[in-house]
Amino acid sequence: MSTTPDAAFRAAVTATGFVLDVPVIGAAEAAERVVESWQDGAELRRLPDGRWLFTLAAAVRIRTDRAPGLPVVRTATGGSAALGADAPLVTAGQLALASGGLTTVQPIAGLAEVDPSGWLDLSGLTVHRPRPVGAAAPEAAPVVEALPEQPRPDLRAAAGIAPPSERARQLSEDAPAASRRGWHRFRPRLPRPVPVGPLAVCAGVLLVCVLVVTTWNTRLVPGLDLPGWGLGLVIAAAVAAARARKHVETTEAARAAAGSVGAPGRRAQIRRRSFGSLRARLTRRRTGDPVQGAAAGASSRPKTRRPLFAPLLARLTMRTAGNLVRGRHARYLRELTRAFEQRQWEDALRDAIRLAGERPADQESWLTLGLPRRHTGELRATPRAGDSAASSPLSGPSVHQHLAALYRSAAEDLERAGRIDEAAFVLADLLDAPAEAVALLARHGRSAAAAELAEGRELAADLVVRLWWQAGERERAVRTAHRRGAFALAVERLSAEDPDAARELRTAWAAHRRESGDRLGAAEVLWPDVSLRRSAAADLRDAVALGGATRSRALPYLLALGAGDATRGLALALLDSEGDPAVTGRSVLAAGLARLPAADPAADRELATAAARAVVRDGGFGGDLTERDGRSAHQKLLGRADPLVAADLAKPRPPTRSGVRATPVHSATDRPGTLPVLDAAVLGSGAVLVACGQAGVRLLTSDGRTKAQWDVPADQLVLADHGGSALLVAGYGQTKEITRLDLATRTVRPWTTLRTQQIAGSYDGRHLITGDGEGIVVLDTLAAGPTVVWRELGGRERLVGTVARAADRCAAVVVSPLPDGSPMFELWRWDLPGWELRSRMRLDAFHPDHSVALTGGLLAAVPQAADGASGADGASGADEVSTRITLDLVTGRPTVPEHGVAGLAPSGPVGDGEHWALPVPDPAGTGFLLHTGSGASPVPTAIVLFPGADLRHAPGLRRHAHAVTYRHRSGRVLATTPDGATVLANLRVTGSR
Repeated sequence: MSTTPDAAFRAAVTATGFVLDVPVIGAAEAAERVVESWQDGAELRRLPDGRWLFTLAAAVRIRTDRAPGLPVVRTATGGSAALGADAPLVTAGQLALASGGLTTVQPIAGLAEVDPSGWLDLSGLTVHRPRPVGAAAPEAAPVVEALPEQPRPDLRAAAGIAPPSERARQLSEDAPAASRRGWHRFRPRLPRPVPVGPLAVCAGVLLVCVLVVTTWNTRLVPGLDLPGWGLGLVIAAAVAAARARKHVETTEAARAAAGSVGAPGRRAQIRRRSFGSLRARLTRRRTGDPVQGAAAGASSRPKTRRPLFAPLLARLTMRTAGNLVRGRHARYLRELTRAFEQRQWEDALRDAIRLAGERPADQESWLTLGLPRRHTGELRATPRAGDSAASSPLSGPSVHQHLAALYRSAAEDLERAGRIDEAAFVLADLLDAPAEAVALLARHGRSAAAAELAEGRELAADLVVRLWWQAGERERAVRTAHRRGAFALAVERLSAEDPDAARELRTAWAAHRRESGDRLGAAEVLWPDVSLRRSAAADLRDAVALGGATRSRALPYLLALGAGDATRGLALALLDSEGDPAVTGRSVLAAGLARLPAADPAADRELATAAARAVVRDGGFGGDLTERDGRSAHQKLLGRADPLVAADLAKPRPPTRSGVRATPVHSATDRPGTLPVLDAAVLGSGAVLVACGQAGVRLLTSDGRTKAQWDVPADQLVLADHGGSALLVAGYGQTKEITRLDLATRTVRPWTTLRTQQIAGSYDGRHLITGDGEGIVVLDTLAAGPTVVWRELGGRERLVGTVARAADRCAAVVVSPLPDGSPMFELWRWDLPGWELRSRMRLDAFHPDHSVALTGGLLAAVPQAADGASGADGASGADEVSTRITLDLVTGRPTVPEHGVAGLAPSGPVGDGEHWALPVPDPAGTGFLLHTGSGASPVPTAIVLFPGADLRHAPGLRRHAHAVTYRHRSGRVLATTPDGATVLANLRVTGSR
């Protein structure tokens, strides 16, 4: 066809390419248009004036006003011409262009090519190799054991102190730990089972003979009694027989337990040594604080049985041979005191014994002949719960005070003499004052030794981190701070001593937050140091991209750094928005602006005015501030706002609420979706993240429109507490493929393939809680592969059901065998991130199929028939509608009244953190109901209806950010506020975009 001047004004043309005016629209816009219109075989070349010639592989029919650039058409002579060019003589391979009223001809082959492959960033794409249907599950990656080793420094060897002398060892050697409850050196040590029957017979015969001789002697010689040693020998024989029998029974029980559980390997033994003490000593915590829940778990701990014959034997011995025992002890004390007073440190420290620790107040005291047990070998933390409650002639108050004064004076003398290691040995090993020994070592520049001692004795985590950092062990300090959550106090302690080191530790803390996906947390860590605030700008921009409350908290920091008009306009738009202030983040933004003024005074006045108006309109700051802090924050806003507006504004008045509120009922959409929903959660931005199994993961708006989509199979979502990242878990039996999703940049990165039974539904951004047959395993998700950083339970203690986790606590049901072989169920609760065991509550009645562990207790839903007969299996013969389910929340605190729900639940309740839901059939037969609630009451706060849904597919529950999300496999998702009053999302998931 021929090109005419009016061709440019035609409604539609058949274009073979386009000319893009790059100097006018920019390279980025031009590249985006090229990518949108790209064809396989297309070419892109650069014209001499900077414009691009985009040649298509196949001509397209397009309207000129919707074309990505100036259309190029084919001429009758076989050439190409842009619309508006007059080129009747253009031949094949040439391009005619109109510029400035003139037509120029360019040879297309001579133009430089532009390679568009450099525009594409493939780093965020995940390569998935499809497997045939029915193929075997992927192989799990090897798990790396990186459990923190507990330092056990030997201060005796570090101080160069030789082993004790033989005489001192004989005087001060105590019985084994298993026999310290009132029985000293007279306990028979039986390496193997012995025939108890003959021994008992011999002891009985001996007793009868002694009684006969005693009677005969008394009759022949009146007033003659059996010597005390004879009666003591008889009692000793009887006690030996009883001890032998107990030893055989204990050995057989241990062998039976080992055979039922399986012989533990080296790893299991190490784990029990590492964590068994934590479970056994509920009154001793790493932080040094008393246990809040010790009283709740006291009933589940075995009682210490008082020996029957050992105290009697000791008293008889003291009556008959008291002078000998007292003389032995007195001679030892005289020699030890003389060695200390004459500063014969070698002999004194060799023969000194460790002072006995304090006895728990709830344990009785009985007499023993043993001296206080001396400490030899490695340095270990002294147990305080479960210690023997025995006393001896050497452990009286006067002797204890004498030795304590002697040791303390020796420690001072050794420190003045510059013998620091020996002084530390006296404090930590003899006086059992490790904190003083740590301070001594740190005072004299022994930071590494102090850190090792502090960690070995389980002192405060922030002290351990600070000492390792000062010792130059930066990686170890950061790892300890990660595991025990001790960054804040460690930085505070270090700031007073070494500001530069504190700044470095703060930077490492921010890097840890950033790597875990918590951009806002990283910025908040850097903000207190003025010199580091500018480095937080990138983290704040990523936090704004997350939306919701995170965006509202990040905007005041950006405005304080002097952000431009775009940031100010976004903040004003949020303050003027409608809707729930907690959901939109309006109240959070107003509170942040009251605390942080903007850098620009004019912008700060405008923002403060808008924030003050929003606070009055919303009736306060919601639940973000207390009433007193809210009044103070509002006054700060008024002081920086426009004076005329501030004078006219009324005081914020909280909205009035009625005393009695009916239980709200919400209904999901009546039609199922086209994609299965295996997991779902409403994010802080209000968007809904949905896992659709092999159909991938989608990010949807509250009305169901697709915002983003990832072709990554996922059956479970593991959300970070801060909302900046998530783990996508695809299950193949017990093998799980885990992919990391960054919600700020919306990029995915494969992590590992793991073999485990269960994975907790949330994590802190780094540490992932899993459960298997050996107990609870904590993995580091930022490592290259699955790396174990903590273990709980194991051995004879097994995990039952799922692990309930919140940001600061964790709970699970644990079963362990009793001595008679019957199982004992307990509810264990820990504080995170340090895994301090807070309580162990015994469960008298536990139904695994009708109970769910919550972070605040255990919710049991046991079906009962209308006549009151219990139906643990849910089929009691009564009609489904007349069946009543008793909800009982077991918390260990004052008893909570039970609550009944009409219906029949094929499965037990589901829970997430403190929130729970119980599915029952709808009496109208249109689907099922979810009775849902939270907190310390089993009374439902809301009811959610899923019309037409099959209850054989158990519904799901997710508590995250400001929302509670309910899902069903039929493709429906409904989300409400935690109190159930407001619906935040109600959608069905379809395959359309």
